[in-house]
Amino acid sequence: MSTAAAHVVVGLSGGVDSAVCAWLLKEQGYRVSALFMVNWTEDEEGYCTSAEDFQSARAVCEELDIPLHRVDFSAEYRARVFDHFLAGYRAGKTPNPDVLCNREVKFQPFREHALRLGADFVATGHYARIEQAADGPRLLRAVDDNKDQSYFLAAVAREHFERVLFPIGGLTKPMVREIARRAGLPNHRRKDSTGICFIGEREFRGFLSQYLQPNPGPMEDDAGRVIGEHRGLMYYTLGQRRGLALGGQRGAREAPWYVIGKDAARNTLLVSQAADHPRLMSRRIAAAPFHWIRQPAQFEHPLQARIRHRQSLQQCSVRVLDNGSVVADFEQPQRAAAAGQYLVLYDGAECLGGGEIASAQSIEADIEA
Repeated sequence: MSTAAAHVVVGLSGGVDSAVCAWLLKEQGYRVSALFMVNWTEDEEGYCTSAEDFQSARAVCEELDIPLHRVDFSAEYRARVFDHFLAGYRAGKTPNPDVLCNREVKFQPFREHALRLGADFVATGHYARIEQAADGPRLLRAVDDNKDQSYFLAAVAREHFERVLFPIGGLTKPMVREIARRAGLPNHRRKDSTGICFIGEREFRGFLSQYLQPNPGPMEDDAGRVIGEHRGLMYYTLGQRRGLALGGQRGAREAPWYVIGKDAARNTLLVSQAADHPRLMSRRIAAAPFHWIRQPAQFEHPLQARIRHRQSLQQCSVRVLDNGSVVADFEQPQRAAAAGQYLVLYDGAECLGGGEIASAQSIEADIEA
């Protein structure tokens, strides 16, 4: 199919990345339409920027002379992403809603809606690349490692990458900004969005307490002494440094404190001034269930992995257990592998898939054994 005959529906967010995505496709001769997605409507205090984002998207479409559609997926987002987000925190995990949003919304109902609009292809402003191989699409890391978003796409079903385009995956962020400026796109100076979309700029604890009942309890140092009170285990994650309010402890060094663990049975937060405490460091991490975009037939050579977005790739050996879970043994200990986050595997540039971290064997456990 020639580009002139092909209809591409671009997921337009109001940001510069998706705007350049639409501009590039139009320049390449595609017939381009835009689709703006509303995921969150429960925002009485005005922290959500959806209305502002829509106006930005509309201005871009007027400049590019392309049609703009608007669709409300807030019900799907609530059921498939936000409820899972709350359940994760309720269970003491640190969930990743961006991974779920891509799997459950952007590459399911969003993609399906675009195809119903007559799209031959669906495009988004993700920093990633798709390679159409003989055995099906393969997900590749972006050229710009600083912006690579393959980590957030690792749970998407392989078949949902068919008929998908990532036009800016081969560009760096400065290049995208420069294209937007030269093209005269009205949002070329717009600041990148950060954080979780439904929280916005508001204080995280205040937001979460609207949905989950806080349960304060003791903070214990690595000698077993109670040195403070936490506001609720759900507010803290492994390796966290800020927000502990533990300054000026008698007999303690003038050094930061870090969360090194949670004892849910005693409702106790464990803290230490050792940034690389053995409880924080793990060589073996298990993920279950694990979703493969493409599973290698054999694991004859080491793979690479990330346990958080923007982490440099880490060498590891991988085993697949009979129950489908994946165990990764790392050459270098990994810090603060939090349950609820994702272990994502790579073979060079290719993202093979990912799964929610179920457990991490700490170096402390190795020492005690």
